[in-house]
Amino acid sequence: MLKVPDHQVAGHQGGHGQPGPLIDDSGRFYKPLQDDDRGAIEAAFYTSFSSNTRVPDHIRRFFPVFHGTQLLDASDGSSQRPHLVLEDVVSGRSHPSVMDVKIGSRTWYPEASEDYIQRCFEKDRKSSSLRLGFRISGLQLYGSEESGLWKPERKLVHNLSTDEVRVVLKKFVSSNSPTDPNLNPDCSLASSVYGGSSGILAQLLELKSWFEDQTIYHLNSCSVLMVYGKKKVLKGGSSDAEVKLIDFAHVTEGNGIIDHNFLGGLCSLIKFISEILTSPDECTTKVYLQNSDNKNEEILASSNECTTKVCL
Repeated sequence: MLKVPDHQVAGHQGGHGQPGPLIDDSGRFYKPLQDDDRGAIEAAFYTSFSSNTRVPDHIRRFFPVFHGTQLLDASDGSSQRPHLVLEDVVSGRSHPSVMDVKIGSRTWYPEASEDYIQRCFEKDRKSSSLRLGFRISGLQLYGSEESGLWKPERKLVHNLSTDEVRVVLKKFVSSNSPTDPNLNPDCSLASSVYGGSSGILAQLLELKSWFEDQTIYHLNSCSVLMVYGKKKVLKGGSSDAEVKLIDFAHVTEGNGIIDHNFLGGLCSLIKFISEILTSPDECTTKVYLQNSDNKNEEILASSNECTTKVCL
């Protein structure tokens, strides 16, 4: 039985005449191939990557397992179309907290049309991509048994300032409610999720080490997906924090050149997460985001004398 995933926080979602991804109960994620070159590029990347002996085994775990392609009825019921069959990264997790971070100060690729480059440049300029080398594309946070999962509007998340990005990264590892305006992000889960030998920071550093040398691919407009089981951590269990790289519709050949665009953005994300682990109480920002029910909520609170108030 195929169904529409409820954990998708970014990327092409179904609706308005556009088919979206599907999942099944066996842990597989079915991503419809886009009609233009992007679909062919992504399928070619997964095929190449899965058989490329130059990719170390310890790096493969950061990419979704590829199970080939399959012709399926589209999620919108329009017609049959080819789908990538991938590992469902959040399968088996109860109430997962998920964050999609698009990496790179430049999300376009040199071979793209001038019109496409200009559209991407405008998005990069308005978001934190140019300033920080990455931007948060979407997220969902587990709050509590009562509040369930909270997923802010993606358009608002895209335009966060530097301070707001820092606060969202803190909220991702805080035990208190993401929607309570009177609570500062406590970062109490940071050591369990970001820290440790198997935490998100350690995984990002392992990826960084590879990207400092790899010249096989340039991962234009790819994302780092960070996932963990907050509900399990709150009950004293392991976070099972996991990092995956996703979205490869704009990958180009490396041709012996290091992917400095991706590496630079990855290093910037690592810096932000490292600072949260070492100085969790520094400058927070008060932010108003729109929840999926279209209600404006003050969801990220301020602390100490270093406070900014931003209404989105």
